[in-house]
Amino acid sequence: MINRTVLVGRLTRDPDLRYTNSGAAVATFTVAVNRQFTNSQGEREADFINCVIWRKAAENFANFTHKGSLVGVDGRIQTRSYENQQGQRVYVTEVVVENFSLLESRAQSEQRQQQSGNTGFQSNAPQSSGNTNPFDAGQGNNNSNSQSNSNGNASSASSNPNDPFADNGEQIDISDDDLPF
Repeated sequence: MINRTVLVGRLTRDPDLRYTNSGAAVATFTVAVNRQFTNSQGEREADFINCVIWRKAAENFANFTHKGSLVGVDGRIQTRSYENQQGQRVYVTEVVVENFSLLESRAQSEQRQQQSGNTGFQSNAPQSSGNTNPFDAGQGNNNSNSQSNSNGNASSASSNPNDPFADNGEQIDISDDDLPF
């Protein structure tokens, strides 16, 4: 039996990161996925799919994504039910995310935010400094290396003087002796 789901779409809001009583992180979010066809008015419709992600992946997802982020998620469809306060049985179908990919660069994401009028990164996750790579030991924060310049725009991580890969406009001098081949 196979239960596999792959989605590519944009987040409809910031992920909602919470912690269980036992301390496990869980984030819920909704992905808007465009349909492949248009309706009778020539407009493309979208499906809004509820997703849940657990543990360290949930913390990373909440730290590195926000409303409008283009993401790819891989997981399985799960159905569950519970009884609400009025005593009615409520059925929920959601995608339990096992893997995710960020499908746009930080610069593209910040540019889209500025164009839409949203100037700040917001997350419900606790903020920490350190790594900016979501795949390095699961720690870090999207804002750890960004700074605000005089006109209020966030500069990219390349402004960090400790970044060996930063393009600071200077020519790199490499001799043949420096090459490993």
